[in-house]
Amino acid sequence: MTTDRFYHIGFGKSDLGDPVPTLALLSGDPNRAKLIAEKYLTNANVLSENRGLNSYVGALPNGKRILSCTSGMGAPSLSIVVNELVQVGVRTIIRIGTCGSIQAHVLPGSVVISSAALARQGAANDIAPPEYPASANPFLTVALVNAAKSLNLDYHVGITASVDTFFEGQERISSSANPHLLRWLHGMTEEYRNLNIINYEMEAGMLFKMGNVYGFQAGCICGVVAQRTCGETVVTEAKVVAVEHAIEAAVRTAEVYEGD
Repeated sequence: MTTDRFYHIGFGKSDLGDPVPTLALLSGDPNRAKLIAEKYLTNANVLSENRGLNSYVGALPNGKRILSCTSGMGAPSLSIVVNELVQVGVRTIIRIGTCGSIQAHVLPGSVVISSAALARQGAANDIAPPEYPASANPFLTVALVNAAKSLNLDYHVGITASVDTFFEGQERISSSANPHLLRWLHGMTEEYRNLNIINYEMEAGMLFKMGNVYGFQAGCICGVVAQRTCGETVVTEAKVVAVEHAIEAAVRTAEVYEGD
C-alpha cells in the first residue's frame, strides 16, 4: 500500500482537499498552531500530530484555505518541516514566533517584522553559504507591515539575529546552567545592537534562505517577549499580548495576500 504522506509532517497532498492550500502559518510551538486553527480558522481539521509537529487545515473568514503548522524549535527542525511543506504545494510561509528585543525602544508586547536575518546558524549553511543573503520576501514583508498598521499594533521592522541556541548563542549567563561563555560570544549582544539588529530568535534566517533557494515566499513576524537591554528572562505578562498581535497580523496578511 502506497501513501503520499511525508515522514515528518505526517500528511500529504491528498489529505489537503481541493483546492490545495498554498499558504502556511508556521509556529514553533504546537499549541500556537492549534490556537490559530481553533480561533481563526473555520472547518479546521487535524492533519497530523506526528512528532509534536501538529498541522491543521481550515478556512479563513473569506473562505481562503490555509495551513497552520508547527516547525519545532530551531533551524534544523524548521528545515525538515519546510522542505516537506514545499513538496505538498505550499508557496508562501509566514513564521509566527517569539523573540527577545536587543533595542531599548522595542518593548515587550510589541511585534517585530523581519526584513532580513543575520543567519548565525550552522544548519542554514547547508542551504546556502554564510554570505548568502537571508532576506524575507519584500512583498510579503510589506503586506505584514500593512496588516500591523491596519490593526494599530506597536510594530518594528528590521534585521533579526537568528542563532542556533537560546542560552549561549543569545549571550544568556544569569539564567543559564552554563555561566561560562566562549570568548567570542562575550559582548555579542552589544555588537549586534550597534549594527541596528532588532531582536534575537532562532528560525527566521533558515526560513529566509530556504525561501530564496527553493523559490517560495517567506516572511516572519514575532511577538517580543523579552527585553535584553535590562534582563534575560521572558516577560510573562507581555507574552500573551505579543503573541496574539503577531497572530492577528499574520492572519490578516494571509487573508489578503495574493503573492508577488
